[in-house]
Amino acid sequence: MASSPHLDPKLDLVMERLVELPSEAIWRAWTTPALVKQWFTPAPWRTIACDIDLRPGGAFRTTMLSPEGAEFPNSGCYLEIIANRKLVWTNALGPGFRPVDAASIDWPFTAMIELEAQGSQTKYTAAALHRNDAERAKHEAMGFHEGWGKALDQLVALMQAQSG
Repeated sequence: MASSPHLDPKLDLVMERLVELPSEAIWRAWTTPALVKQWFTPAPWRTIACDIDLRPGGAFRTTMLSPEGAEFPNSGCYLEIIANRKLVWTNALGPGFRPVDAASIDWPFTAMIELEAQGSQTKYTAAALHRNDAERAKHEAMGFHEGWGKALDQLVALMQAQSG
């Protein structure tokens, strides 16, 4: 991610892929609650709720449902929004940039999605920035690459089906 020189391989997880979608379709999938609910959580998990207030300081909330029926609500705050190019949010802050209760999250992290149009394709870069190497390792062990990769596959399939 040339535009994000602050990434640190000791603290951050990064996934890059060239996908067969225009950046506008990926952006729409990330910013439309009805679409997020269809792809965001790697199957067999599901996203059963999504709320998006797409502005810096706005809320990004999802509720995931495990195969066993347990609900996992997640909430974050958008930090940076550049339409069709970059989306940044964190779970360490709530709406209005208000700090969250540390006990309410497993660990704080910041997520970045960067989109770079390359003809009819898009270079898709997802990064999760962590406070320390232990939290990065925990996120990686939970399946960051597999989970975020499977979710991206679901996003691509959904948006290709919509355009075809």
